[in-house]
Amino acid sequence: QVQFVESGGGLVQAGGSLRLSCVASGSTISFNAMGWYRQAAGKQREFVAGMRSGGRTKYADSVKDRFTISRDNAKSTVYLEMNSLKLEDTAIYYCNIGQMRAYGGPYYPEDYWGQGTQVTVSS
Repeated sequence: QVQFVESGGGLVQAGGSLRLSCVASGSTISFNAMGWYRQAAGKQREFVAGMRSGGRTKYADSVKDRFTISRDNAKSTVYLEMNSLKLEDTAIYYCNIGQMRAYGGPYYPEDYWGQGTQVTVSS
């Protein structure tokens, strides 16, 4: 079992920034990647960003060049720095743990999810 504690969400104006944090605990050693997903009202959950323990990152096209994922492996913590926020970034953001290959390919999520943190971008 893996548990997450997410924080950092809130209300921000369009063009602003937020930083999300997620601390993982439990049986994390079997997984080499952590990531973020989001789910807007009435939509399916979608991939946002993932990062392998060795440093390789992957982003959804919609957030590339605006969001930055980072990790502190020693603290089992993953961060998501979100800049130039848009109205369409409004969603509940969920932390995840999973797998990524060292060279290319997608982020493969495991079915462990945090409680989510709400990000609301206003005009």
